[in-house]
Amino acid sequence: MKYNINTAKIAFQAGVSTGIVYQYFKDKYDILIEGLEKYGETVFFPMLKNSNLTFEKRNFDSVIKDMIEYYIDNHKISNVAHEEIMSMVHSDKRIDEYYYKRELEITNSIKEILINNNFSDNNLSEKVHIMLGLIDNLCHEIKYHKHNNMNYSIMENLIIENIKNLFKNDLN
Repeated sequence: MKYNINTAKIAFQAGVSTGIVYQYFKDKYDILIEGLEKYGETVFFPMLKNSNLTFEKRNFDSVIKDMIEYYIDNHKISNVAHEEIMSMVHSDKRIDEYYYKRELEITNSIKEILINNNFSDNNLSEKVHIMLGLIDNLCHEIKYHKHNNMNYSIMENLIIENIKNLFKNDLN
């Protein structure tokens, strides 16, 4: 680990004894992984918990718009934490595997919702993956990159149109 912290300091900050920490965690790396999982559940992967999500063809635009707003709101929680985690994804195999697995879960979850709303299974995993990538890219632009010459309303509309184009055979 890069940071100068030990399990005793972590226990102190949590207001518990070091022994209690070791009852639940093998080492500080396990604490990190647990923290990342909790953070991921609330910030990076909220779509897994959104059981009310439906992709009805008649309101597809508004569902995508709501999804974008939801993702943007979740990206606003912590800029520093997000950057640190993304750095760890690129440098730590276990963390990378965790986020890879969660990304597949989101894709499959949305894919299942789409199938339940009579969307074709034809290339659906690929379409959902591209859709999520477009939404994530917009969120990163708005929250982190902040290019001054970008009109985010136009960008959002272009993303919605591109996502609709991915699913055009199902929406016609």
